[in-house]
Amino acid sequence: MNIDIYGALTALAIAAALLAAASIVWTSWRNGITPMPSSFLVRRAVVEELNRTGQGGLLVEAGSGWGTLGIHLGRRCKGWRVEGVENSPLPLAASKIAAWLAARKRRRAGDADGFAVSFRKGDIYDVSYREARAVVCYLYPGAMKRLSPLLAEQLSPGAFVVSVCFALPDWQPERVITCADLYRTRIYVYKCAMSSLLPERLRDQKRTF
Repeated sequence: MNIDIYGALTALAIAAALLAAASIVWTSWRNGITPMPSSFLVRRAVVEELNRTGQGGLLVEAGSGWGTLGIHLGRRCKGWRVEGVENSPLPLAASKIAAWLAARKRRRAGDADGFAVSFRKGDIYDVSYREARAVVCYLYPGAMKRLSPLLAEQLSPGAFVVSVCFALPDWQPERVITCADLYRTRIYVYKCAMSSLLPERLRDQKRTF
């Protein structure tokens, strides 16, 4: 009897692992990218750039993956309310658990104030960025091309975009930082201009929305 129970539990564990792997493969194929955690040096650089803005408010992480960057921002960037958007079920579940554990740890330490991090399921091309004062993303060139007109149309003047690795087409970065990691990762920092100051191609795209 014990052997049968052990065998059944083993089969269930294998089935769960296969389903999880299939879920990641499917969403990675659909999204064009596999959720990848950011390195410590990259996270530190993003924190420094957000703190340099002197702002606060809603910060949307477009494609939050496993939640490592969003949770780090919640810990280190005071005044920001971090909302991660992810459509891959397993990384999303992991990020929600990690955020809950991080908040619980801070409450036990008596330091819960200022930690506002949440993750939700969503499509980064369908969610609204109109209330965001900053957007952070670690995506790929095709996604940046699709996001470029969306952010130009929806973000308010003065809002920031911080992109890891890949530039926003037709946007002029305020700063480009090269991290001292193995890949010499670049961080692109943009400040959203008024519509009249946007490049002509983005102004034309903005009028089509």
